[in-house]
Amino acid sequence: MGNAELLSIHVHPVKAFRGQAPRKAVVEPWGLAGDRRWTLIDHGGKVVTQRQQPRLALAAAELLPGGGVRLSAPGLEPLAVRTPEPVGTVSLEIFGDKVEGVLADAAAHAWCSAHLGVDVRLVHMDAPATRRPVDPEYALPGETVSFADGYPLLVTTTASLDALNSLIAQGGHADEGPLPMNRFRPNLVVAGTDPWAEDGWSRLAVGEVEFRVAKSCGRCVVTTTDQSTAGRGKEPLSTLGRHRRLDGKLVFGQNLVPLSRGTVRVGDPVRVLA
Repeated sequence: MGNAELLSIHVHPVKAFRGQAPRKAVVEPWGLAGDRRWTLIDHGGKVVTQRQQPRLALAAAELLPGGGVRLSAPGLEPLAVRTPEPVGTVSLEIFGDKVEGVLADAAAHAWCSAHLGVDVRLVHMDAPATRRPVDPEYALPGETVSFADGYPLLVTTTASLDALNSLIAQGGHADEGPLPMNRFRPNLVVAGTDPWAEDGWSRLAVGEVEFRVAKSCGRCVVTTTDQSTAGRGKEPLSTLGRHRRLDGKLVFGQNLVPLSRGTVRVGDPVRVLA
């Protein structure tokens, strides 16, 4: 790990939308600043992701000063959405968790609904310090998370992606590879490790910020979605099913919880602490 470094940073302001790749990002207890603080919900209050709507891959979200977002998608005029005033909350469900959020304005709902062709509403998490605890099976007291799938950050490594792509090339869907890293929608991408080295991490430092590894990341159908076309294939789940099965899950990458605040920067050294 002597040469390991942070290769790239990824922030997704709206869950399931295309994100940004800044050169640096502030690490807050619940994740990177601005990451997945917004999400879509359906008429029943359930969170909508690329699992149900792969077309979300074609929509992009850019952070604006003050926590707002600028939305863009093919065929639609871009829309700037302000952070809503927390004058009232709406209850939503995300992977079994009941969470409170604040609705955006009607124009935002209409824009997102027009992109998907179904009625959805855009919701902002106003108080990430208190709204949603991390899964208690893997959490320490007081740890919280945004609208991310379950943990504040996800880290992946280029060496493991290279190894996975080599396995895909030997399988029955070789024409689908090699896959880019964006299939896995990580926050931090690390270069300079051995393949699958992250399986053995329990604590690490990225520059000035320390993290604990909560658990390996179980992967879903979103990884089979081409993030540039919204088309779906069989990989990487087919290959992960043969080579990367752990406790009944197909795994790639590690879920992280910050142990300190600070700023991470592209090029920061990455050190395994335990």
